[in-house]
This record gives sequence, structure tokens and C-alpha cells, in this order.
Amino acid sequence: MSVRPTTARPTTSTLARRSLFWGFALSAAVLAGAGALNAAAIASHNSEAPVDFSADHMELQDKQKRVLLTGNVDITQEELRLKADRTLMTYTDNDKLTLQRIEATGNVVVTRQDERAAGDVAVYDFNRKIITMVGHVALRRAQGDTLNGGRLVIDLNTGISSIDGHVSAPPSGTAAGPVTTARPGRVSGTFVVPKKDDKKDSKGTATPKP
Repeated sequence: MSVRPTTARPTTSTLARRSLFWGFALSAAVLAGAGALNAAAIASHNSEAPVDFSADHMELQDKQKRVLLTGNVDITQEELRLKADRTLMTYTDNDKLTLQRIEATGNVVVTRQDERAAGDVAVYDFNRKIITMVGHVALRRAQGDTLNGGRLVIDLNTGISSIDGHVSAPPSGTAAGPVTTARPGRVSGTFVVPKKDDKKDSKGTATPKP
């Protein structure tokens, strides 16, 4: 859905708290399991739901078709939530506002229900339907499962997401800065195994001692 422009220019404080009906694909940040994330959970999110945002400061760059949010940026869509130090939204305005790209930098955290992803930079490309998170990527689940890597790539076309150990930066010209050469690395993680009660059998009854 799109934002309908109004005749009167709203104030910055009003814009910073306005609910935008941009098709925000943060749904792809649903994090479940390791290596390949939960595609079914990603597909279940309504990416056309309203997007609400707030920040300490907002700069509307009409000529560049960009919106810059800085300071305690907080973006939500249904149960999805994105926090960052700085977020740059790029859009087109051909009769309707269409979001093209979102770049979040600095202490980026995306949460959904009991799942959390953190990294240095996140880039959302709406044309390609690809979301990339780079720099000290860490996935956490409430159950205690953890996964660490250098880069997380989420393909919204297929619902397949992957994490690897490469450390690289988004393309030059983005809010994240210039390109850096990818460095080989490794993925590490921990899976929590439920403790088995030796005093009970599979039916939950006490097992007599011999």
C-alpha cells in the first residue's frame, strides 16, 4: 500500500510519528533455527500491514526521495520490530510513494516474538526482495539457541535464508559506507538440548529401581 500525499506539508514531529502504509518486508527477519531459517514463518507475516516509526530526529530529503531517521530509531510492523542508530529510507513518488530500499546502521536489532537478530548493518532491497545483514551477526532464541556469523542473507522470493562467515559491507554509496573485501570466516552456534529426567519414563511415570 502507499502513502497519499497531502496538500499541506506536515511538520517533522508529525511525520516522525505517522503510520506509513509502505510494504515493509521486515517479515524476512523472522529468525528460527540455524543456517536455513523458517520460510513458513516468514510467509505468514503480513508485509502490507502499517509501519510505525519514531526517532529523535527526522530529515525529509524531497529532492533525493529519501527519509533519514537518526537517534533511537524504532520501526514496528505488527509483531516485528527494528531498532537502529540510523535508518535511511529511499522511495519513488510516481503518483504514489513506493519504498525502494531501507538501510539501517549502528546497533541494528530485529525482533519477532521470541527471536532476535543483531548486526552492524541491515539493507533491505525491495526490488530484488533481498535482505542482507552484515557485521557481527548474532541470532538468538528464547530457548537459548544461538548462531553467529558474518553475513545473513534472506531471499523473500524463495523464503530461504542463510548465514555464512564472510565479513563484507553493502555496496558503496549506502549509509554503511564503502565496499570492504569479504574475508573468509566460520559460522558458530549453540543448540540447547532439553534435559531428560532419568527418574521418569516416556509416559511421565516414575521408573522403579532394580
